[in-house]
Amino acid sequence: MAGIQHDDQTFAAVAEVKQFAFEDEKKVKHLSDSEIASPDAFEHEPDGIHDGLEFPTDEERATLRRVADKIPWAAYLIAVVELAERFSFYGSSVVFTNFIQQPLPDGSHTGAGGASGQSGALNLGQQASTGLTTFYQFWCYVTPLLGAYIADTYLGRFNTICIAVMIALVGHIILIVAAVPGVIEHQSAVGAFAVALLVMGFGTGLFKANISPLVAEQYKRTKLFVITTNSGERVIVDPTLTVSRVYMYFYFFINIGALVGQITMTYSEKFVGFWLAFTLPTMVFLLCPIVLWIGRNRYVRSPPTGSVLATALRAWRYAARGRWSWNPVHLFRNFNAPDFWDRVKPSNFVGRESEKPKWMNFDDQWVEELKRGVKACGVFCWFPLYCEYLLRLTYNQLNNNLTSQAATMSTHGIPNDVLSNLDPFALIIFIPIFDILLYPGLRRMGLNFTALKRITAGFITGALAMIWAAVVQHNIYKTNPCHYEAATCDGVSPLNVWIQTGAYVLIAFSEILASITGLEYAFTKAPKNMRSLVMSIFLFMSAISSALGEAFVSLSTDPLLVWNYGTMAVLAAIGGFIFWLTTRHLDAQEDALNNMQEGHVNSEKD
Repeated sequence: MAGIQHDDQTFAAVAEVKQFAFEDEKKVKHLSDSEIASPDAFEHEPDGIHDGLEFPTDEERATLRRVADKIPWAAYLIAVVELAERFSFYGSSVVFTNFIQQPLPDGSHTGAGGASGQSGALNLGQQASTGLTTFYQFWCYVTPLLGAYIADTYLGRFNTICIAVMIALVGHIILIVAAVPGVIEHQSAVGAFAVALLVMGFGTGLFKANISPLVAEQYKRTKLFVITTNSGERVIVDPTLTVSRVYMYFYFFINIGALVGQITMTYSEKFVGFWLAFTLPTMVFLLCPIVLWIGRNRYVRSPPTGSVLATALRAWRYAARGRWSWNPVHLFRNFNAPDFWDRVKPSNFVGRESEKPKWMNFDDQWVEELKRGVKACGVFCWFPLYCEYLLRLTYNQLNNNLTSQAATMSTHGIPNDVLSNLDPFALIIFIPIFDILLYPGLRRMGLNFTALKRITAGFITGALAMIWAAVVQHNIYKTNPCHYEAATCDGVSPLNVWIQTGAYVLIAFSEILASITGLEYAFTKAPKNMRSLVMSIFLFMSAISSALGEAFVSLSTDPLLVWNYGTMAVLAAIGGFIFWLTTRHLDAQEDALNNMQEGHVNSEKD
């Protein structure tokens, strides 16, 4: 072919791959041209990133142990920005439940309850509290769709993050106004608080869609390579494991911010007032623009490439021609056929360019990337009742109903909303253990604990967390002086509030296994020019979970709380089973999907 030259060695390698493929007739049926022409044939081309590295042979790919690479310092700088943002987010939102649900203490102008009292402000009740906080979570995870579009099309990820920080800062200021003495005592505080939720949630959404892809993009290597360790062992450095490690420690920084923010703000709320609990997070949030400015010349930035969403939709519509059927079984089979995307590849129009659609401005490899991205979105989207947001449904219980549950137990002077800090505390402890001991240990044992296996395990631990909460709630009803009216009772259960620990630790395991892995999966499977979009779809699943959570608000009250937690446990367990049942075929393709070559979409300038 014109414009491409291969040396003899490359031709021999490709021929060997083709010969191997055709020896297995079953495999040949599923091999596309891009898969037969192995990426290894081109991996020695200089690109300024992989120059001088030793690449593994097929035998070494199958036998050598895989390890992660070092994390670049620019990624740590971005993680600090996320730490400050999460400090402000969780530090302020951890006191939302008391601010909304509980009444203003007698004679108080700040909402502080003191050592023996209960902090509060708006006195709207538990159902209103659960409803408003759930809406806030929903709003925070819908707006990333807009943030992704703005970043991918117009501004780029870095610039969109800077704008998001400014918007969220305005929201924080309005939140402080809602809590200052002179406002908190009046009904106007409800309106100011609602506006603050809308503005903060909008800024948070623009931020979240772009900060996660930006931190992983700081690591630029994409190909497997071989090194020899100090002990003399030859190992493969796997970029996918490195991205996984980036997100592990990104999440580690998130939870440092969340833990410190939540602990300090619960005590600020209890002993000083809500105005301080909203002011301190705002002050820490000011670190975000400072650190962004300091590292502005060090970050790897992906410029906006224009919206490829319209192109992707056109490609899908073209591939779907002639595959529609009123029979749902036939429709499912047609849309999941191995050759579904083949007809939209530009190589099919060689020699008949006049028939090629004008919008088909990409190469064959980008179609393969799009195919992979659709599969990744399918992991999050096809089964909304059973996928990522069931985990989010269980996690939402932590900052809402479990906080209310703690208020019905013997706290021994501890603020009822401080127990939710056990979740980030457990994450800070166990993330390094998973990264340094558990995951490498499993790889040494020859066990391939892939992304989809980890997500499935996350569902199971999420279900166990809700079972723990249901058992605790059942015993509260048995021991509370008012039994099934525990939330409105003047007395509390003699049960020690620390028995909630098991639920928080189990949900932390669930986050490590499923939430962190979900970030990794969304990033590694998305086309480079659609990373913010695919990440926003992943986050959007959390918005759907919050919307589904609104349907369970009616269970968020006595005497139905045992049913509430039990329902979450059953749904999460069923979700884990169906999730694995429908994605296990992707699990078998994990290596091939991760090592795919990058495609290209021509811009108008090109």
